[in-house]
Amino acid sequence: MGDIYINSGLLVFLLMIAVAGVVFSLIIFRKMRNIKLQLNDISDILDDIMQGNINRKILANPYDMTTAICYKINGIVHDFRGQIIELKKTEEANKQLMTSLSHDVRTPLTTLIGYLDATQKGIVVGAEREEYIETARRRAYDMKDYVDMLFEWFKLNSDEETFVILKAELAELTRNILKNWIPIFENASIDFDINIPENRIEVNLDTDAYFRILNNLIQNVISHSQATHIEIRVCLLNMCAKITVADDGIGISKQDLPHIFERLYKCDKARSEKGSGLGLSIVKQLVEKMGGSITVESIPYERTEFNISFPLL
Repeated sequence: MGDIYINSGLLVFLLMIAVAGVVFSLIIFRKMRNIKLQLNDISDILDDIMQGNINRKILANPYDMTTAICYKINGIVHDFRGQIIELKKTEEANKQLMTSLSHDVRTPLTTLIGYLDATQKGIVVGAEREEYIETARRRAYDMKDYVDMLFEWFKLNSDEETFVILKAELAELTRNILKNWIPIFENASIDFDINIPENRIEVNLDTDAYFRILNNLIQNVISHSQATHIEIRVCLLNMCAKITVADDGIGISKQDLPHIFERLYKCDKARSEKGSGLGLSIVKQLVEKMGGSITVESIPYERTEFNISFPLL
């Protein structure tokens, strides 16, 4: 009887193992089937994404075996979508740039040719001829400035620009830049107020880039603001060196302020006819590539103020 009891117990045990094996197999089969369906869904969604539908997202239950893979794929697609959006923005900007280029270069070029033809053919003589030559010279310089700005913008946006960032003494560097602007302020009948401290202010800069930043901001005031007064100040604030360029010109409207540093943006199409729409965009990129920041505030016809900050050493 004892042998029969043992055999019966063994039989029950083996039966339980068999049932558990069948249940386990069914569970595994079901999970494998679910995984296969999920992988098919992932494959279909990826095919859809490859066809250009970049808004697709793979849905997954938090407890699915493919959840981690789905999240990673969604992250990759999200980054890819961001890159596509940026590429489209760049493509649109380049189209606008080419349109702007064709207009901004063709118009002064046509004028330049007209003035030179008139002088070469003897249509104008004497004082009028000299006036035509001077106008042609100014148009040529306008074109050169535009092409230089265009070249600089392309270099910055293609990462071909090389920066040599070294410790620099900001106060003396700023003084050396501004001394060349004083005769220009006087010639343009613009009052100026320059306030630079005598103490050393050391920051990390590419001196050539800083030269271009300050020159672009000042040139922007002279060319577009119709200002009668300009203020340039250097000071220390919150462990940063702060450079301010302010004027009392026509200023920037509230709706234009958020876009002022965008490439090709022109606040006033009439008064900005000679502008490329690239100058302030270049300034912002140069500042940020050197670890700084730039902001702008404006009350039209009262005060417009650009503030640049660089961390102190």
